[in-house]
Amino acid sequence: MFITFEGPEGSGKSTQIPTLAEFLRAQGRRVLTTREPGGTEIGEQIRAVIHDLKNTAMHPHTETLLYQAARAQIVEQIIRPHLIAGGIVLCDRYADSTIAYQGYGHQQKLDDVRLLVRYATEGLKPDLTLLLDIDVETGLARKQGEEWNRLDAYAVDFHRRVRAGYRQMAREEPQRWVIIDASQPPEFVATAIRECVTGRV
Repeated sequence: MFITFEGPEGSGKSTQIPTLAEFLRAQGRRVLTTREPGGTEIGEQIRAVIHDLKNTAMHPHTETLLYQAARAQIVEQIIRPHLIAGGIVLCDRYADSTIAYQGYGHQQKLDDVRLLVRYATEGLKPDLTLLLDIDVETGLARKQGEEWNRLDAYAVDFHRRVRAGYRQMAREEPQRWVIIDASQPPEFVATAIRECVTGRV
């Protein structure tokens, strides 16, 4: 089963994934956790370029293509082999992040962005996507002092478009998406995630 975590900055994805992984492993399940961009040696190098605060001149097209390069690598090297072997994959961001950030956020043509995503993933879609939803200002305030990157530094209006994009995608595919209120205390969020995943696995 392929489970992805999505959401605005500061929504708590990196906190919740290890908690869920521990819960599933205690049930005897084989679980792989990974992240995007990154998850492979090549992907981590691309991540460093995309997120570097010095790269302010990066065009949205460049940003979009770099994400697809990292994604193609992790799908073929890490995610698909683990799924074929019968394991569960928990991924911190995946293709929906590109639709939200590079599509809705940068206001690029969604059909063009989706075409690039399909090429990079060869059509591999999550079985379940958990949207950890949080108010943009609250999320960005949480992110301060952590791994603050080039995308975090975009204007608040950009992040509002990203959040709206996520919510629109969740409305379009309710069978795949589950919205979790990430403004709650972490233990409440973790419980909601466990209940959702237990019903699907």
